[in-house]
Amino acid sequence: MGVGLWLNNIKKLRPLCVVNTILPKVLETIWTATAATTQSEPLTKVSTYPPGAAVVGYTSCINRAESYVIQLRPHQQQGTDAMDVASRGIILVPTGGGKTLMGIMDACKRFESASEPISIIVVAPRLLLANQLCEEYMEVIKDQVSTQVVPAHIHSGDTSHFSTTKASEIRNFVSMTQAAGLHSIFFTTYHSLHRLAESSVQADTIYFDEAHNSVQKGFYPAVKFFSQTTQRAFFFTATPKHSVTPKKPGMNDSSVYGNVIVNVEAGKLVQGGFIVRPQVVARELRLLQRDELTADRDSEHIIQSIDESRVSKVLVCAKSVKQIVRMVAESSFVNDLKARGFSYMYIAASTGAIINGRKVTREEFFKTLNAWGADNTKQFVVLHHSILSEGINVSGLEAVIMLRAMDAIGISQTIGRVIRLHKDDAAGLRAGTITPGATNTYTKSFGLVIVPVFNTTQQGVARSVDKVVDLVFEQGGAATSVIRR
Repeated sequence: MGVGLWLNNIKKLRPLCVVNTILPKVLETIWTATAATTQSEPLTKVSTYPPGAAVVGYTSCINRAESYVIQLRPHQQQGTDAMDVASRGIILVPTGGGKTLMGIMDACKRFESASEPISIIVVAPRLLLANQLCEEYMEVIKDQVSTQVVPAHIHSGDTSHFSTTKASEIRNFVSMTQAAGLHSIFFTTYHSLHRLAESSVQADTIYFDEAHNSVQKGFYPAVKFFSQTTQRAFFFTATPKHSVTPKKPGMNDSSVYGNVIVNVEAGKLVQGGFIVRPQVVARELRLLQRDELTADRDSEHIIQSIDESRVSKVLVCAKSVKQIVRMVAESSFVNDLKARGFSYMYIAASTGAIINGRKVTREEFFKTLNAWGADNTKQFVVLHHSILSEGINVSGLEAVIMLRAMDAIGISQTIGRVIRLHKDDAAGLRAGTITPGATNTYTKSFGLVIVPVFNTTQQGVARSVDKVVDLVFEQGGAATSVIRR
């Protein structure tokens, strides 16, 4: 949209702004957040097939090369085609398969084809993911959609865009954007989705990201409401959650979730050069010695795993935040890492974000994490309990050490953190210098999954991990969790 047309639409909004209401704030936020994108720019075009052999195995979601073309992978095109036909349904794509871009391109088509302003809703399980999805959607929308699309966040987290959880303010936001002839897109969490329901927003389409979260008791009523009242509803996940009891909802309820309209097999993504396989190593861990602190033993295990595996970018899934804090404060963990040239970082709701002992903002944490992941020379360990387990993009991780038991969904989501391609392999696949699926020629041939085994519980974890890997990567199934009671 050109600046002149945008200014004309702003003039239409001004009469709606009255003193002592939220509307002036809405107007100011809309202007601040979108003015930077109103400059005349060449629009990005969409290519639904690779233009030549050199891009077979193309792995980045967005190709910002000279041609300014977004090239959808074959399975992504399959997904968008299915959404063109179905009004609701489940889209099963393994972690790292680029399911987010399917939703983005579908949203772009809906905005472009609409004859009048429409609203779209994107739902995420966490505030961090809601903000990440906003960035990813808006980056493409500003190039793909010729009319202005205004984002709003319906949750309690921080954002540079307009944000509220009040139904009256949501209604005013919709009234203002529609009066100005502008589309709107809402980014919210499952926890706050009911706020949109209370505001009676009439959405054209709703996308549920990490949709296995939607069956939770506190979330399901709003999910069901929008599935039944929205024209189109799509549920994206790598790990569906079913129910075999009528007392609890599951994604196998087709009256709410529709049917599975896309099911992408992980093995085919490996063969196509989009992800790598996991390699599971069960590492025997000694029992605690008399008067030895658990933190010392856990620290020793992580350090020995790093030494033996020769990995430089490691994710540690801890049993608890307390376990992380104790390893850092009560053992030689930090000094042992420093002696090997490693940095460390961890993040939790109770501790905040920590980098090498220094407390930082979440924004700085994730910016640093991705910068370190992209730096081939950087060695680091990142520890967490659950905050990095699903959806959050983390680049460059080579191995994960699982110190706690998880269900099939947790295991699959955690494995997904380390099976993304190395950036050099992605570049080689795009350039055609690496053959897709020939992982023995990759810089990163596999994602390492290390499971410590020292008691019957951890032996069970190792068996569960092997079972999930076999199901997903050998049998071509999805890691499905079943609610039985």
